[in-house]
Amino acid sequence: MLKLRDLVKHHPTGGGEPVRAVDGVSMEVRAGEMVALYGPSGSGKTTLLTLVAALVAPDSGAVLVDGRDISILSDAEAASYRLHELGYIDQAFELLPGGDVIQNAALKLWVTVGVRRGNREVAPMLERLGLGERLCHRADLLSMGERQRVMIARALSTEPKLLLADEPTGNLDTQRSREVLELLREVCRERGTALLLVTHDPQATAYADRVHVLRDGRLAEVDADAGPLTPAVAALAPTLTGAITGTPSAPSAPPR
Repeated sequence: MLKLRDLVKHHPTGGGEPVRAVDGVSMEVRAGEMVALYGPSGSGKTTLLTLVAALVAPDSGAVLVDGRDISILSDAEAASYRLHELGYIDQAFELLPGGDVIQNAALKLWVTVGVRRGNREVAPMLERLGLGERLCHRADLLSMGERQRVMIARALSTEPKLLLADEPTGNLDTQRSREVLELLREVCRERGTALLLVTHDPQATAYADRVHVLRDGRLAEVDADAGPLTPAVAALAPTLTGAITGTPSAPSAPPR
């Protein structure tokens, strides 16, 4: 479903060495699979998502979605791709000023199927996300966690074949985070959706089929079957990356 091939995106720094945000990344996310991309802030995770969302173009490499390289789409084609084929749970809450919950969640559906049908179709997902009693509440007056769930409903509303999630539980409490991660995993399997989840929360990796560690724009894979990316495993991230880059570093001692 999603294949990245030798993807590179560097950012100039005004005369110095460029920031290697994404530096030769190759990976795959299959239909119905949930893959976690774990790494600290500044490791290149969000940049990689913007490349997959066709919001920016790579310096080199390819982003293949169902065999089509979306990195070379025109602006109009990229907009259509994001509307019809992609769901994107962003960290920014792009809410309609004064709009209620159902209006904000159904925004993409308004374009594809119309207002009334869109509102009707998105309601069950809002129910599953615990917002059934807030459908007519103004979205900009909700808590941060509730707003995040509205954005999740919007991303899932068009039943995309590819879902990108940038810290989707960042504003949720522990219990609600578990519920949302379980829901995302269920939806992936029910619909055959490929999900690329970006997180710096080790516990979120427990829900993934596979886990990659991203550091300084480079990638390594760890064993998701072992459970959450514990502090001991997270401490190995520099070493895993070093194995790829040829510059190994000593891991921190695991907690006792």
